Amino acid sequence: AGPMPAGDASRAEGTREPMGSIDKYVMRTVLASFAVVLISLTGVIWITQALRGIDLMTSQGQTILTFLGFTSLAIPALVLVIAPLALVLAAAHALNKFATDSEIIVMNAAGLPPWRQVRPYFYATVVVALLVAFVSAYLAPEGLRRLKRWDTEITADILANILQPGRFAQLEQGLTVRIRERQPGGTLAGIFVDDRRNPQERVSIVAEHGTVLKNERGTFLVLEEGNLQRFESGRRDPALVAFSRYAFDMSKFASRAGSVVYGVRERYLWELFSLPPDDPIVRALPGQFRAELHDRLLAPLYPFAFVALAFAFLGAPRTTRQSRNFSITNALLAVFGLRMAGFACSVMAVRSGYAALAQYLLVFGACAVSAWIILRSVVIEPPARLMEFFDTLATRFTRRTAAS
Repeated sequence: AGPMPAGDASRAEGTREPMGSIDKYVMRTVLASFAVVLISLTGVIWITQALRGIDLMTSQGQTILTFLGFTSLAIPALVLVIAPLALVLAAAHALNKFATDSEIIVMNAAGLPPWRQVRPYFYATVVVALLVAFVSAYLAPEGLRRLKRWDTEITADILANILQPGRFAQLEQGLTVRIRERQPGGTLAGIFVDDRRNPQERVSIVAEHGTVLKNERGTFLVLEEGNLQRFESGRRDPALVAFSRYAFDMSKFASRAGSVVYGVRERYLWELFSLPPDDPIVRALPGQFRAELHDRLLAPLYPFAFVALAFAFLGAPRTTRQSRNFSITNALLAVFGLRMAGFACSVMAVRSGYAALAQYLLVFGACAVSAWIILRSVVIEPPARLMEFFDTLATRFTRRTAAS
């Protein structure tokens, strides 16, 4: 074959830039929609989950910053589930937008093959899949680990659990403590201490305010603005002492947090590949570790399956709004069905390894069927009778609305 003529070469060179512009335009639209949907859904679900832990701030005297930091550690685990769904919603929105603006029809009229039209969606899916893979392998387990360590540190101290407002807490035989309320910042108000552990004397302490102080010497209940009464045996009158600051030793009641044992979801991906055989949790729950490993491996593949299904239903040009609505509904139902089937197989994979294999078959099967539909340019249209039925309903509704 001879060299390309100058005119053909210039035309070929001229067609490359528009193609690249189309890729950038589609990717920018899909990824921008993905970011909006991901942030919105994650924020809503995070708020509903965070409200369940509001007692961390109220009953245990933690600050609002501690509360926000504590609850935000679960966000990567939420992103792991929400990101693929946010991507398919973004892709469906972009395809519907392009169809409404007749851009898909223009692309087909310009002679762009199906694989060329799906390429920018594939690029956007690669970006999301890499994000999901990173979150699945490291970020989500790391967040859950920190959440567990933080929860252990907060709840390990018996003082944070027993000293509840309005209750007389007996820390041990002869020692009773009561607080009126917990104020912001961990300050205790209205403190009463009755110490009868020494049979030779009885000590009663009343203070306006106090805080729990921990340092290298131990744990102390630091009382402020109060008075101390000491009743000694053999003496008629008690000794009364007013103080501005008094430290009451509570070290023996502040339990130390032991070693944190991480569960199945708190293991990194590489740890799931090489589980220690002497781990008691691994011996007790081998099926759950197997199911978790396959879930982590499949997490970056679901975005490809979801976008492929969305493009298979919505990528072809549509001429009527009813047809587009039908395709959007079917695409969302297909994605929802695939994900629910994946969840079901994940549950069954705890007992059977064949269920894990079924997960891979479902994902790759959805990709293969979608690729066949896209490359063959198959248009999935609703039955004509169904469309006539919907048109009839729409006409009757319009007439009744106009008559009323």
